[in-house]
Amino acid sequence: MKIASRDISAVSLVQEALDKAKKYADYNIFISINEDAAINRAKEIDEKIEKGEKVGRLAGVPYACKDNFLSKNGATTAASKILEPLKAPINATAIEKLESEGAIMIGRVNMDAFAHGSSTENSYFGVTKNSADTERVAGGSSGGSAVAVALDIVPFATGTDTGGSIRQPASFNGVYGIKPTYGTISRYGVVAMASSLDCVGFIARNTEDLDLLMDICAGQDVKDLTTLPDYYVNTEVQEPKKIGFLKDFDSDAIDVEIRDALKAKLDSLKKDGYEIVDLEMPILKYALAVYYIITPAEIASNLSRYDGIRYGYRSDNAKDLNEIYGKTRFEGFMKENKRRIMTGNFVLSSGFYDAYYLKAQKVRTLIIKAFEDAFSKCDMILSPVSPNPAFKIGEKVNDPVAMYMEDILSVTLNLAGVPGVALPVGQTKSGLPLGLQLIGPRRSDKSLLKFAEKIGCKLDEENK
Repeated sequence: MKIASRDISAVSLVQEALDKAKKYADYNIFISINEDAAINRAKEIDEKIEKGEKVGRLAGVPYACKDNFLSKNGATTAASKILEPLKAPINATAIEKLESEGAIMIGRVNMDAFAHGSSTENSYFGVTKNSADTERVAGGSSGGSAVAVALDIVPFATGTDTGGSIRQPASFNGVYGIKPTYGTISRYGVVAMASSLDCVGFIARNTEDLDLLMDICAGQDVKDLTTLPDYYVNTEVQEPKKIGFLKDFDSDAIDVEIRDALKAKLDSLKKDGYEIVDLEMPILKYALAVYYIITPAEIASNLSRYDGIRYGYRSDNAKDLNEIYGKTRFEGFMKENKRRIMTGNFVLSSGFYDAYYLKAQKVRTLIIKAFEDAFSKCDMILSPVSPNPAFKIGEKVNDPVAMYMEDILSVTLNLAGVPGVALPVGQTKSGLPLGLQLIGPRRSDKSLLKFAEKIGCKLDEENK
């Protein structure tokens, strides 16, 4: 590394990132910036290097933190009003691992409040703009993370993916993003959305950086009993021979330029000697409905803890306990948060639990089995991430169904627990980034990254 070899100082690298963050302030990327803390941490690392002391693999590397990761640096808000004053007493496990290797958080980036959205328009702190077109959305919910990386403010940013929240904004901004196998990275210290679907991952400008971040952060954590024993470090890379093509997603509902990009990439792979396998997974037509039953149910459960009593925002207009609960939640939650809480409570209510929630869980099992069957016929699947390139700000925010349809290609991976990597493959005629996603069986994360490096666009790596 340039820092370890003294070619560049950690302070200068962090200062450069802070200067870029200020330069791009109009994009509304950062909720808060930890300038003093970041510079002081960089000074400590430079002093260690000067003394010849050992430093970590990310020593002096600045990064951006999605605002749903707890950290002792700054306030964790999850881009919401109801959590705005929260000063976390702990670091999330992923943050602890990154910073133990010397990474330096320069600030917290914007997102849809509590990760409820696909555009970063559902934030208490305003809309984040797309890196390629400021009239368009950044994607969501990790929109701030994707734009911070795409504008080269930081080499990487943390993200979470419950139904596409890393892959879709990465695709909208022309960078790489990984949603790992469920349980690969600890969720401890991350504000929960839907606990059986949430995955911690990263956005970066190349797959080599993603591989290093996975290597650092993967592993079992006693504080998160869903984490897997560390398989990532010792996994051997498997070169795919058969690439699957989901015929179910080849329809007029997918933007023609995305379909053309996918078919061009498949044709190129075929010329290079890979076998293209046509797959039919008709069960996937139910995936979005299943997702929007299971996810709100888990959201309703997870958000019930925000009541104005223990931490976070409390209404000043409350006169008794019932009003503290009611007014705090009414004033503190965004419209989309309330919509999902109400939907979740409905599908879990007496008389509807069996008809909706239980049935959705049974269909989820069929989706898992469908992916297992698909991967008995091919090694990886190449598909679109989203049915459209980045859409205009305000275009869909008042139409929940249209917004939810943006997730139709990405939620299937979370329901099945399989990994996916978003990779840039070009641009539309109007200059918007185009991305695809590689999907693999559980625990194939390292192989997906290696193949994504081979077939994705090469972005500049001057600050690597």
